[in-house]
Amino acid sequence: MAHDRRERDTYRYVLRDGRDVVMYGVTEDPDARLEEHRRSHHNNGLTMTVVGPAVTKESPLAWERTQIEQYCRAHGGRRPRYNKV
Repeated sequence: MAHDRRERDTYRYVLRDGRDVVMYGVTEDPDARLEEHRRSHHNNGLTMTVVGPAVTKESPLAWERTQIEQYCRAHGGRRPRYNKV
């Protein structure tokens, strides 16, 4: 049986401002990405929850798209505040 040797170095995350979800995203470095968000949005209160273990690069993009679609359906078509696409 062949083993999948692709590197699992990508993390899925949910970014929140208080209780509000403001972004779904993917990154290879959650700590650095959280600091980037805090600087770019001038908001030290942002928190990040990493969802599950590290995965290959392919799967988190589909996860991100699905999460944004579900959020939009639940919020009258509105996207999370920091998700642009």
